[in-house]
Amino acid sequence: MTHLALVRHGQTDWNLARRIQGNTDIPLNDTGRAEARETAERLAGVRWDAVLTSPLSRARETAEIIAAALDLPEPVAEPDLVERRYGDAEGMDYQELHERFPAGIVVPGRETHREVQLRVHAALIAIAERHPGQSLIVVCHGGVISSLVRHATGGHRPRADERIANGSVHYFSYTGGELRLDEFNGEPVNQLALQAAPEVP
Repeated sequence: MTHLALVRHGQTDWNLARRIQGNTDIPLNDTGRAEARETAERLAGVRWDAVLTSPLSRARETAEIIAAALDLPEPVAEPDLVERRYGDAEGMDYQELHERFPAGIVVPGRETHREVQLRVHAALIAIAERHPGQSLIVVCHGGVISSLVRHATGGHRPRADERIANGSVHYFSYTGGELRLDEFNGEPVNQLALQAAPEVP
């Protein structure tokens, strides 16, 4: 069994301003660097074999801070772990998004939820299969983690009131060709319910 701790990167100035980042490469701010150090402290005391990361700088620097704190090798970039592409919406705040692209209007260049799900699910399985029996820290993005959680729970989580906060950790495992969610935001998840859950269409 391969164990994977998925970490959302630390805060950026665009997170603080509630601007949509997508593939735009916005760096961590000082709060984000502190969050990365706090996440490393939460991950300490467990044996980890490697750190993998989205290549975007906010994730990469978070991964580098965690790897250094845990005395692990330099993080390895995984291109398919990048955040959802938001196309013309990148840089907008959510009010601007809803004003310019109200419900039912397609945002040019935006990746669909299904496309994100297929991309990141395949990427995480490929990572797990390259590291059988290991324990991995995977630093990525809120949209990536949300997609994997939705896939694992048949769309039941995350609920509307659940945030994937900067620096948060979510635990998955991979065995027998199956990727499972074990813990969401510190809350253990019922594995029997997950195994029976349908895939999000």
